Amino acid sequence: MSLATDSPVNSSSSDDLAAFLDAELDSNSLGSSPEKEAEDKDEDEESIDEEAENEEARDDKDLERIKRRKTQIVETIQECPGPTSLGNLEEKTEVSLGTDNCPHPGSLGGMCYRCGKRLEEESGVTFSYICKGLRLGNDEIDRLRNTDMKHLLRHRKLYLILDLDHTLLNSTLLLHLTPEEDYLKSQADSLQDVSKGSLFMLAFMNMMTKLRPFVHTFLKEASEMFEMYIYTMGDRPYALEMAKLLDPSREYFNARVISRDDGTQRHQKGLDVVLGQESAVLILDDTENAWTKHRDNLILMERYHFFASSCRQFGYHCQSLSQLRSDESELEGALASVLKVLKRIHNIFFDELANDLAGRDVRQVLKMVRGEVLKGCKLVFSHVFPTKFPADTHYLWKMAEQLGATCSIELDPSVTHVVSTDARTEKSRWAAKEAKFLVDPRWIETANFLWQRQPEENFPVQQTKPEENFHAKQMKDQ
Repeated sequence: MSLATDSPVNSSSSDDLAAFLDAELDSNSLGSSPEKEAEDKDEDEESIDEEAENEEARDDKDLERIKRRKTQIVETIQECPGPTSLGNLEEKTEVSLGTDNCPHPGSLGGMCYRCGKRLEEESGVTFSYICKGLRLGNDEIDRLRNTDMKHLLRHRKLYLILDLDHTLLNSTLLLHLTPEEDYLKSQADSLQDVSKGSLFMLAFMNMMTKLRPFVHTFLKEASEMFEMYIYTMGDRPYALEMAKLLDPSREYFNARVISRDDGTQRHQKGLDVVLGQESAVLILDDTENAWTKHRDNLILMERYHFFASSCRQFGYHCQSLSQLRSDESELEGALASVLKVLKRIHNIFFDELANDLAGRDVRQVLKMVRGEVLKGCKLVFSHVFPTKFPADTHYLWKMAEQLGATCSIELDPSVTHVVSTDARTEKSRWAAKEAKFLVDPRWIETANFLWQRQPEENFPVQQTKPEENFHAKQMKDQ
C-alpha cells in the first residue's frame, strides 16, 4: 500500500513525508524485486554449501525484520493528517541493513525510519503536527530546511507564520455572549459552505467564531507569495477547527497547523518546529511576547476585538464591534494594510536587492521597510513616561525609532512632533506656538500597526485636568 499522495503544485515541494518514507523503506527491502529473487534462486542452485545457507538465513531474517518495521511504520503514519511538505527530498542516501552505520535521521514511534532500530535516546525536535510520533534529528532538520529553501526561492516564495486569535479571527464561548450580542446567533452562517461566510456558531464546541474582514482575500493573495503555517497558543482540536473555517479545501495550510501542544517551550512560540529557514520567515501575530527569540521576524498585528469577551479579556472598558453592530473595514482594515506590506517586502526581497538570492535575509528587508514609516520625523515626548523612567527604554520610544523616527528629550527647531497626553504641558504649548505637530501617543501605535504615517489631525491632544488624568501623579513633563 502506497502512503504517498500528490501534493499541491503551489506547495513548497511535490514530495511529502509519506512518499519519503515509502522511498526510504523500499530502498531497504532486500529480495522485494523479481530480479533480486531470480538472482537469489540462481545462486542457490549453483551453490548450496553451508556458508550460502547461512547467508540466506541472515538475509531472510533481515527481510523479515524490515517487513515488520515497514508494517509498524505504516500503521503509525495512518494517523497522519495528510500530505505535508518536508522540503524537496530528492536526495537519496545509500542505505545498509546494518544499524551501526545508520545516522538515524529521524524516527517514527521511537523507531528509526531508515534502519528500523528502536532508539532509546532520541535527540532533535518532535514534529507531531506533521505526523504523530515523528521526530527529526538536528542534522536532518538542517538538510530539509536547506533543500526546501532552494525550492521555495526558485518559486519566488518565502514563509509566513500566522497566528489565529485576534489576528485572523476572534472566538468566544457562547455562554460569554452578552445580551446585546444575542442577535448574532440568528445571523450565523452555514457550516456547510464556510468559504462564503464569516460568522460561525460551533455548537459542538459551545463556541462562536468571527473571521476578520478581508481574511479570504488575504489568504488567497498571500499564498501566492508564501508557504503559510498556522501557529496558535490554542490547543490542537481548536486549531484544526479554525483551519477548517479558514481553509476548507486545504489549499493554503494543508497539515501545517501548529498548536501549543506542538511547541517546545511553554507559553512561547518558536521557529524550531517550523521547517523553514529563519532568514526567509515572516510572522504575523498580535502578541509580541510570544516570540521573544524571533522579534526580528515579527509583524505586530492590531488585535481584532469583535466580541465583548475579547475586550474584557484585555481590560478594555468599551463596547465591542459586535455590540456596536459594526466591523473593521474590508479594504482599509488590518489585513488589507498588512497585505500591502507583505507585497512590498516580497518585491524588495526578490527584485530590488543586489546580492545573491540565497544570501538574502527577509529580516533585513522587514527592518528597512519598517524604518520608512516615520522617516524624517523628530519626536519629543511630554507627559507620556512615568517620573524618572529612562525614556529611551520605553516601548513608544523604541517603537518610534523602529519606524524610522528620531527621538529626543530636548526641544529644538528640528523637532517636528510633540507626542503628549496633555495639551497644557510646557512642551505641548511650545508645539502650538512653533506650529509643530502635537499628537496623541496613539499616532505612533497606529502607524506601527498600519505601516503608514497617519494624518496628525486625527490624533489631537486634549486639555486634561490633573484629577482626570489617570497618570497625573506618575507623570511629569519630559
